[in-house]
Amino acid sequence: MKGTLTNYQPTWMTPELEALEEMTRQFCLREIIPHRERYEAQQHVDRELWLKAGAAGLLCASIPTEYGGGGGSVVHDAVILGTPAALGDRSFGNAVHSGIVAHYVAAYGSEELCRRILPQAAAGEMVGAIAMTEPGTGSDLQAITTRAARDGDDYVVNGSKTFITNGFLADFVVVAAKTSEEGGARGISLIVVETADLPGYTVGRNLDKLGQHGQDTVELFFDDVRVPVGNLLGEENTGFVQLMQQLPRERLVLGYFCARAIEHCVDVTVEYAASREVFGQRLADLQNTRFELAACAADAHMARVFADHCVEQFERGLLTNEVASMLKLRASELLCGVADRCLQLHGGYGYMTEYPIGRAWASARVDRIYGGANEIMKELIARGL
Repeated sequence: MKGTLTNYQPTWMTPELEALEEMTRQFCLREIIPHRERYEAQQHVDRELWLKAGAAGLLCASIPTEYGGGGGSVVHDAVILGTPAALGDRSFGNAVHSGIVAHYVAAYGSEELCRRILPQAAAGEMVGAIAMTEPGTGSDLQAITTRAARDGDDYVVNGSKTFITNGFLADFVVVAAKTSEEGGARGISLIVVETADLPGYTVGRNLDKLGQHGQDTVELFFDDVRVPVGNLLGEENTGFVQLMQQLPRERLVLGYFCARAIEHCVDVTVEYAASREVFGQRLADLQNTRFELAACAADAHMARVFADHCVEQFERGLLTNEVASMLKLRASELLCGVADRCLQLHGGYGYMTEYPIGRAWASARVDRIYGGANEIMKELIARGL
């Protein structure tokens, strides 16, 4: 383990996982970091990056091998998805693709659907997205208005979605839609929409975000889109239950990513402070700098230990939605706080996007919003008290 948490090792780390971490790190340093400015300018990564990641075995690592995945578990996901965050990358949407979307298909899709979608997802030939948020509904999923009406052997989908990560390049999208007139959560279903040459399916513009400029985030529109009934995940009108069942994994992925991103903020600031001269001495020699970095390093360590504990709990089948929500809540809040304090230590240079801390600060803010706003996390935690 390098950087802020030198000599720290999770209890679940093995030599095999250490090798996987180093391989992932080298992949990022070779295929992602050097192209970051171009990805940010075009607002999405190259399609070829997905294929390279698939060939390297970095996609769908915890999906069963019979569906083309790596046959690993959440610890493999933690290593693969956390390493880019520790290097400051927020452009590659593998956390959504492998850590979240693929598991909806694997958990609830028919055998035929799994065998058709997942091997291609693992190879990087198909990119996955999940579409829940709508222009008029954010964290309140029960209020969605997108509808999927049964018509013979198809569902006819109408509606729109927004803030969809990986939506620009997506080949399949898990769409939350109303399949019943029942109010609230009872009438929601999840349907896999395969997007290739699909009449009525439109990808909107790449949204101009405050941060994470290299990550494609778009609006999606469905105008009488016909989807085979076989693309339904699980039983009709059980989508909300499925979403609740997958939330611990989703919030673990998001919280773990935040914990590793905190390390990146501290690492780049320690490096900057050691090289910056102020008042005839290094910035790192000023007591305020040392104290601020010490506090940030302590936050980084606490976030990482809690995140690794949650990984271990998930691996043992013990991670509750409440504890996963705690991780997402605190890790995202700590990330925003540490990023801000580290930016302050950079002075005016921290406000420049050419410096890693400026990009990290801007990218961190949304972590308190997506995957369920932190106010929702507090409500979920409070219900379990």
